[in-house]
Amino acid sequence: MSPIFATPIDQIGAQERVSRLSSRSIKKESKVQALHLALNMIDLTTLEGKDSPGKVKQLCYKASHLHDSFPGLPNVAAICVYPTMVPIAKKSLEGTGINVASVATAFPSGMADLQAKLDEVTSVVDAGADEVDMVISRGKFLRGEYQYVSDEIAKVKEACGDAHLKVILETGELVTLDNVRLASDLAMDAGADFIKTSTGKVSPAATPPVVLTMLEAIRDFQAKTGKKIGMKPAGGIGTAKQAIQYLVMIKETLGEDWLSPNLFRFGASSLANDILMQILKQSTGNYQSKDYFSID
Repeated sequence: MSPIFATPIDQIGAQERVSRLSSRSIKKESKVQALHLALNMIDLTTLEGKDSPGKVKQLCYKASHLHDSFPGLPNVAAICVYPTMVPIAKKSLEGTGINVASVATAFPSGMADLQAKLDEVTSVVDAGADEVDMVISRGKFLRGEYQYVSDEIAKVKEACGDAHLKVILETGELVTLDNVRLASDLAMDAGADFIKTSTGKVSPAATPPVVLTMLEAIRDFQAKTGKKIGMKPAGGIGTAKQAIQYLVMIKETLGEDWLSPNLFRFGASSLANDILMQILKQSTGNYQSKDYFSID
């Protein structure tokens, strides 16, 4: 790993920029386009201890039948599940074009030895996972053991083979924006295809200042290396309004190339129904209940 030097973050400046971007208003046709795009960027997620094959099958059905009576809707990008549910999701989504993402590396804590983590990654890839969402060793990071964290990410990336690797920083445990920036730089240098805010199990999860900090790290990494790294905010994003605010932030910070599920995702469970509610409101002028649209 080449030496990583922390880029100091102006927290007040980040908050002010977030406030300016959040005040942007998108209307009519542009809003409908943004809603369709956000829907197509969702990793529809179930990561509960009570997950069952039946629940995962229902979620996969929902992913490919968001609202059958309203044609022209895009699919979500992926389904994100625990490792044991990968074969079920893979079979259920066959022929839909929707990816299967699996969390790995002792999610959500990351508290396992390296070989156990690599074995889990190999297992989910062999089971058909298209994407792997790993968690970094936050304890090691916070103790300044950056080389260990970097080496671990690089080895997980190698174990992924052709599967894309999303590296979860768990920003709620990193405490400062300076740490978020440092962890972002470290993960990208080590081979991450995406950097991701959170497991969704720690509060705060995705917040606008954290996402902006990570987007700026991606921008600087692309300027330095020519490589485009993806971004995935996860946890606490449940409304179409929030999703559109993040899309504005992406466009203003990284440009239109990142307005694609290939480079941006939302990790969410309830966001899809709120977006569907807003799409139908734009089309019909009437609100429906979120629960009207699809099976959870």
